[in-house]
Amino acid sequence: MRVLLDECIPKRFSQSLVGHDCVTVPAARLAGTKNGELLAAAEGLGFEVFLTIDQGIVFQQNLTDRKIAILVLRPKTSRLADLAPLVPECLARLQSIAPGELRIIGS
Repeated sequence: MRVLLDECIPKRFSQSLVGHDCVTVPAARLAGTKNGELLAAAEGLGFEVFLTIDQGIVFQQNLTDRKIAILVLRPKTSRLADLAPLVPECLARLQSIAPGELRIIGS
């Protein structure tokens, strides 16, 4: 699965997503791009999933007719130590998420 990691997720988190092609927003040269434009650009670059901790995206984006899916992580903080417990569920969701879907992981 081709995964785009939002700017708010530490780059090292990608190492936890074994078996997936993970690229950060800055590495994809999309830094500073707003959510709607970011999703469209990510689709154009062939990304299948956008991974973020931005809770607002749930209410801001209409995923109808989108080719990209969104996984929203809900850690206590954006620190790697707080994201690590979410890895197993994240990996499981990456196996089953469909285009245009939005899934929330964590409390």
